Formats: sequence, structure tokens, C-alpha cells
Amino acid sequence: MDKNENINFVSVILPLAIPKTYTYVVPQHLKKEVEFGRRVEVPLRNKLYSGLIIELLEDVQLEYKTKEILSVIDDEPIIHVYQYEFWKWMADYYSCTIGEVMHVALPGGLRLGSETKLLIHDDFNDDFSDLTDNEYIIAEALTLQNVLTIEEVKDILNRKTVYPLIRSLLDKRVVKVKEELVIKYKPKKIGFIRLASPYDVDKEQLASAFEKVKRSDHQTNALLAYVSLSRGSSEVPRSAVYEMSGASIGALRALEKKGIVELFEKDVSRLIYEASDGELPDLSDEQVRALQEIRSHFDEQKIVLLHGVTGSGKTRVYMELIKEAIHKGKQVLYLLPEIALTTQIVARLKHIFGEDVGVFHSRMNNHERVELWKDVIIGKKVILGARSSLFLPFPNLDLIIVDEEHDPSYKQADPNPRYNARDAAVYLTQKLGAKIILGSATPSLESYLNTQENKYALVEMMERHGGVSMPEIEIVDIGRARKSGKINGFFTQHLIDAIKDALIKKEQILLFQNRRGYAPSLQCQVCGWKGECKNCDIALTYHKFFDELRCHICGFRNKNPHECPACGNDELHEVGFGTEKIEDEIQKIFPEAKIKRMDYDTVRTKNSYEKILEDFGSREIDILVGTQMITKGLDFDNIAIVGVINADSTLMFSDFRAGERAYQLLTQVAGRAGRRKKRGRVLIQTYNPTHPVIQEIISSNYIKLFRRESQERKRFVYPPYFRMINIQLKHKKPRVVQDAARYMAMQLTSVLGNRVVGPAEPGIARVKGYYRQNITVKVEKKAHSIKVAKRQILHQKSVLKTSDGYKSVGVKIDVDPY
Repeated sequence: MDKNENINFVSVILPLAIPKTYTYVVPQHLKKEVEFGRRVEVPLRNKLYSGLIIELLEDVQLEYKTKEILSVIDDEPIIHVYQYEFWKWMADYYSCTIGEVMHVALPGGLRLGSETKLLIHDDFNDDFSDLTDNEYIIAEALTLQNVLTIEEVKDILNRKTVYPLIRSLLDKRVVKVKEELVIKYKPKKIGFIRLASPYDVDKEQLASAFEKVKRSDHQTNALLAYVSLSRGSSEVPRSAVYEMSGASIGALRALEKKGIVELFEKDVSRLIYEASDGELPDLSDEQVRALQEIRSHFDEQKIVLLHGVTGSGKTRVYMELIKEAIHKGKQVLYLLPEIALTTQIVARLKHIFGEDVGVFHSRMNNHERVELWKDVIIGKKVILGARSSLFLPFPNLDLIIVDEEHDPSYKQADPNPRYNARDAAVYLTQKLGAKIILGSATPSLESYLNTQENKYALVEMMERHGGVSMPEIEIVDIGRARKSGKINGFFTQHLIDAIKDALIKKEQILLFQNRRGYAPSLQCQVCGWKGECKNCDIALTYHKFFDELRCHICGFRNKNPHECPACGNDELHEVGFGTEKIEDEIQKIFPEAKIKRMDYDTVRTKNSYEKILEDFGSREIDILVGTQMITKGLDFDNIAIVGVINADSTLMFSDFRAGERAYQLLTQVAGRAGRRKKRGRVLIQTYNPTHPVIQEIISSNYIKLFRRESQERKRFVYPPYFRMINIQLKHKKPRVVQDAARYMAMQLTSVLGNRVVGPAEPGIARVKGYYRQNITVKVEKKAHSIKVAKRQILHQKSVLKTSDGYKSVGVKIDVDPY
């Protein structure tokens, strides 16, 4: 008898926000094909979905009439049993449905639905020879119509079940699932230099070339550097010439103008930033000691927190652990907070480990994600990825590395599940018996407290690699500079002098301001009018380049009015400043300097981000102005000065984590300075030089920060000493959401007592046309108390959804907000 002969039903989860699984009948002809982890085509409410089998059943007692599954889509399971258990844990812990977890966990190409749209694949070259009759019909239809929905495919073929056929077309790269966002590939280009004619063929002519440039030391040095570097190849990267000669792009352009050299660009692989033999560099004594401690803790099944200062060589330690796992035939997941902002790390690991490395992130199209999903199933050794890579189907996972474990990007804001990838990774490794290392120069209070409570092991690396000194941190009092007249716009004379000195020495500068745009708002000085978003209770940010006012929350934009819409005054005042204004003002002070800006407006595509990095690495940028993007993953050897334009903007957030975040952000940006031979300088401008966080940054005293923040958190009942759940209600009518929030808070208070705080209006009361109210639940760190609180919150949410007048109120539950 076939092992599935007695299987009459299957339990299926669907990628929808529904609180239960659905049971379907297995028709006789599909019994041999049903298996845990395979997708099936099923009907629900007059639509078709690809559901996932999570249980095979011989008999069930149901109150409703079951429908049949229409087809089995996969030949093999696409998830493992442990993944389903992980999904269930996540749904329970973060108070959402398993369908919502499935929706986030599976790549779009594995979540086919009736409204899914198909396009001809870019690789398809009209070769129909390998297609079945039905596949040929759909491929031909797509060449004529460009796009088809699954419903249209069914109509064309006059068939109820088409999912297996679509999967086959996807596998053969005949079709692809339509993307919401199409990111065009552009090759990476690097600047090169070569000799122009006749010097390229007659090297004896070079003497006359040197005669032409003898009056310019910079041009002579640049030409000498080229001659020295060109012995192996006539085409030399410009960055190598800059490095050897100390010359700038101006000297090379002068050589080009004299007809001695040609400057040109070449397409190069994005995987390699610099020449390397693929061998790992030798370990320092401190790295050897750290590895010994880490291995010892791993032997005791402990979670490890690696606290290493910026530039201490944590990545080299990670590489050694990865090498050991690969040698054992195991798999490694290397989590990064934002994969697009860490291209240098990605390139280094790919160059060392080659084809063993795969990268998983949001900029990949659906087909690439499905391919990597399948590669992981068959054993891809190393995966670098952002938080969503936790859901990949690892059959043999041995180690998870969570780099920059403190980073808020690990926490998903929307949609459900609102999970923290760091915490979920800890659970996953415990479930699988794998190892995990959390790394940071500025650990989260949550993780550091766990080391103090002996839940995690602590390994420290408190010295920079290669004996490089930590940067010299100088605090510049903006108030005192203003009183003495030693300030130019937003820049104190002290910072200007430091920048000037660095430019003379052909060193590079980073300027940090954690706000993009030109000015946070425009205001009329006559009547008080301010440009405000029509959808959100927030001022519109002025963007000078676009001459627009923009909302950074909902995307609403207006042309700059140039005169007050209320009173006609034509002198509107710019309030505050962002990176665009900093770029503008610093260019006026240093008109000869090459200045670029790195923020969300300038790096909307991966290619633009990499271009800025490449230009900065090849020293074609003198000053880089940026938001917190410049704190992540930048590792360059020529950064002499890091200037923080206004540290107060990071300290004054109305958030209990403001001090911790400011310390982390400013320490990380400071860590970009002087990462190689010369000690760097960090100049932090502030109106409040005696602020405790500023003083802790100067002394690099994380322990003092931890103790001070801990006292405040305990006193005011905040994490990590208490657990916290935020509930946000929203509705288009303010009165409705206020009444609903009061009702829900009253019901929760009747059970949970003074653990319930609120309701209260958030700092931004209206977002995208919806008015909001917040309720906060603070719970002691006891499993039973937390379980009761979650159960009550979910119950009151369901009560609200069935109450007259409140059914349309949206309720968002955020467990462990971060």
C-alpha cells in the first residue's frame, strides 16, 4: 500500500492575515504527491492561492464542507519542519498570524495568487523548442500581450489548475513574476589611466613628456607613479596613482590636456574592491585570544556577545569562524542590518570565499530570490543577508553572525510580523542547536544586560587592529563659538580650520548631519504660516535641488511656493538645516573641494551608492556629507576628519532610548576616522558639551553609559528591565479612534492594572490620513505575566473588531518595540 493511501485531507496555511489553517480534501490522483512543505493550489473565497501543506490527515471532523486541492505545485518540499516551527513561534511571540509570517518568509515567486502578473523573462530568446503545448501557448500569448494574470492564463487554456505549469515556466526562465519596483542593472565603472599616442608605443618619447610637466611637481609625481605601476599592465587604476603620488584628479586632467595620458572608465566586477590573492590575512594576538574565548563559550553552548571597538578587526574574527564552519561542511548566516549599505563587507567575504557565498536582500528580483532559496536548500555554504534571510531554508545551519547587533534596522516596523531579527536569530539557533555571535562596538543594553546576568558570554576587543590609535575626539561648543564670532553658518572656526588642514594634506573628511533635505521646514515670519503635509501632522521638508516641499513620511510633495500662501510675504524663512544645505554651505567655504552628499535622496539605487563609495575610495571626493548612512560599513584609509555638525539633534528625541541611540550613532560615525596608519580626529559640535552622553563618547566609556541608562530604565519601568508592548489604533476620524483607544485601555486596565499606560496621542498624531492613539503595556520579565498580557491584548483586539462603531479601527501590536 502507498504510504499516502490513507491520507484524505491536508492542513494548509495561506499567505494571508487569517488566524487559522484551512483543511482541504486530497483527490485520489494527487495522494502520491502530497507531502509536508509542498505548495498546493487551493480555492478560497472565489480566488486561488498557493498554500503550504503543514499536516497530512487521515480523517477530520469539520463543521464546514471542505473543498479539494486543485494541484500540487512542487516536486519537493520548499521548507523544512523546523521552519514551520519557527514560523509558529514567531506568530505567537509577536502576536500575529502564521499566514502573515508565511507572507514575509516566502519570496514573492513562491507566493502565487490569482492576481499575480506574469511577464516574459529577460533571458527568453523566442526558443519554444523545449516547451510543452500549453507552455508554448502561454509564452506566445505573452510575446503578444506583454503581461498576463493567472486568471487570464486559466481562461486562455480553459483549465482550472495552472500553477504547476507556471512553476515550470518560471523554472525554464520563460516567464517572471512582475516586480513592483524594477531596478535596472548598471555595470560598475572604475577610472583608469593609460598613455596617449605616441607615448603608448614609443616609450623613448616619455622623456619629452616629463619635460612638458617639469614645472608641476604634482603632474611629475603622477606621471612617475603611473610609469612605476604600469610595468604589469598599461592600464592602471586612477586610485593607485593617487595613492602612490599623492596627486589629485586635477593633476591627471592636466596630463590629459597636454596629450600625455588618457583617462577612461572600465566595467569591473562589483565583487572585488582591491587586488587580493583570496587568502585571509594573519590574525593579530588579540584576534587569536578572542577566537579562543569564543570557541570555549561555543563548547558550553553559550550565546556570545563580541564587544569590539570600531576598527578592532571583528570582521576578521567572523571570517575565521566562517572558514571553520565551511571546513566542517556546515552553513553560516551572516546578518547585516542593511545589506545595500555594507557593500565593502560583502565584497571582502565574496572575494575570500568565492562561490560559497550568496547574498539575499530586498533589491533582488523575485526570480533571484527563488533561485537563492533553492541554492540554500541544496547547501549553499555562506549567506549574507538582511533580516529576511533568517527565513531561508537552511538544512545544515551551524552559525549565525549578527553584525552591528544594536542596529534598529533589525526590527521590522511594518507589516506583521514586527520581529527583531537579532532576537529571532537567538531563538532559531537554540531551536537548531547552532551557534550565534552578536557583534558590535556599541552593544544594545538588552544584549549587554544578558552578559551581566550570565545568559550570554562576553568577549571583548578593546584595541584597534594593527596598533592604530582610537580617534581623538574634540567637543566644540557652538554657543561659545557664536558668542566669540568664531562661526560661519553651521561651522565653527575650529571645524573649518581642521577641514582646511586636511584638504591641504590631501586627506578626506566626513561631515555628519542626521537629517536629509535642505531645511526641515519653511515658515513665514509675518503671519507664522508653515508648509505642512495634507496627510500627516508634520512640516514639509524643503528640498532645494527639486525646489519642492516634501513629506518624509507619506511622500506628499508640493512645489516651493516662493511667497506665503496665507499673506503673500515673499520672504519665507528656512527653519533648521539638513544634509543638502550643509553640502551647499561647505562648498561656499571650500569652493575648490570636491564635495558629495550621501543620503536617501542621492542613493535611491544601489548603483548610485556604490558610485559614491568608489569615488570616495579613489579619492575623487574630498568631503562627503551624509546622514547615518555614512556610519555603516565605510572602511577607508584616508579619512582624517569626521565632523558632527550638531550632536544635539540626535540627543533630543522623545524616546527612552535617545541617549543609547545617540551614543551608538556618534561612536559609530567617529569610528570612521583614522582606521589605518594615522590617528583620526573627530569634532563634535554641540550646544551642550557637558551632556552625559557627550562625556561618555569622549572617554569611550560604554560601561558608564550602561550603568547610567540602567538606573533610569529601572526607575521609569522600561526595557531591558521590563518588557514592553505598544498598541497603536488608527482611524480616519479622530473621535472614533480616541473613543476606541479609551475603551480598549479601560478593558486592559481592568485585567492588567497599572501595567497599562495611556491612551495617548503620539508625537505625530496623524499619518497618511489616519489619526492615531497609543497604548503602552509594561510587564515584568516573567513568562506567565507576558503570556497573560499578550492574550488579553489579542482578546481585546478581537472584541474591538466585532464592536459596533469600532470595526473599521486599525489595531497594530508591536511586541518589544525597538
